Amino acid sequence: MFFPQQKPCNMSSIMADSSSSLVAVALFLSLFFCANATAKFDQLFQPYWAPDHFSFDGDAVNMKLDNFSGAGFSSKSKYMFGKVNIQIKLVEGDSAGTVTAFYMSSDGPKHHEFDFEFLGNTTGEPYVVQTNVYVNGVGNREQRLNLWFDPTKDFHTYSILWNQRQVVFLVDETPIRVHTNLEHKGIPFPKDQAMGVYSSIWNADDWATQGGRVKTDWTHAPFVASYRAFEIDGCECPVTTADSDNAKRCANSGGWWDQPVLSELNVHQSHQLIWVRANHMIYDYCSDTGRFPSVPAECEHHRH
Repeated sequence: MFFPQQKPCNMSSIMADSSSSLVAVALFLSLFFCANATAKFDQLFQPYWAPDHFSFDGDAVNMKLDNFSGAGFSSKSKYMFGKVNIQIKLVEGDSAGTVTAFYMSSDGPKHHEFDFEFLGNTTGEPYVVQTNVYVNGVGNREQRLNLWFDPTKDFHTYSILWNQRQVVFLVDETPIRVHTNLEHKGIPFPKDQAMGVYSSIWNADDWATQGGRVKTDWTHAPFVASYRAFEIDGCECPVTTADSDNAKRCANSGGWWDQPVLSELNVHQSHQLIWVRANHMIYDYCSDTGRFPSVPAECEHHRH
């Protein structure tokens, strides 16, 4: 399902219009889209943590972190395969100690999870974007990179594409990470559990910025992350249906995400990923011999 973006509601510019009939029409449309900004969020998501820390500004949904609480929202449905897009504008200024997360996750101790975690920093220093993949409850697959733009100055699109062959993390449609299905090598791949879509903002100054050396400065609170252009296009899974039945149905749904052209990156995307890794990656668990004296099995076989 796709929801078109709308401009923020601006009543003063509407009332300045010289034509009364145009004013009436414009006012009606503006009120409709103001309501729709909330409706777009409400149709797909709901606050699950600190609803009093949410606000709505035109087509944007804001979540704040202060010294009382963070906040979070979750999708009303779960999905198996497809694509999720959300535009996010991250906390401006001194965001050290904060984490803004956008992720998909299933439930239980052997859950699957795909994470974007945006690690705040002191003013003038770049945000660090950490991605992680959990399969059957096992994570420790962190990669970190600096973005090629300032993510606090405008909205940018962060996406997760998931099908039976790969999981792709994208920033403004540029792939920054690929987790390939290597089941033929005996490596498990997440394709049997329905996953919800989540976002949250919280204080993590024990580890988020320079390994916890820089703490959150609460004099700069509240820390606000903004969201818009919510889009989920995937195989929706009823909560009353068993995961095994959902997996069978979604694997045979014929969804666009399982077309052969999406079984791997195309040539242009592969070049983009190589560029990202060469110019912006600052940490890859596959290269961390201190944590992993033996190279993790999937690292030996991934082509990216």
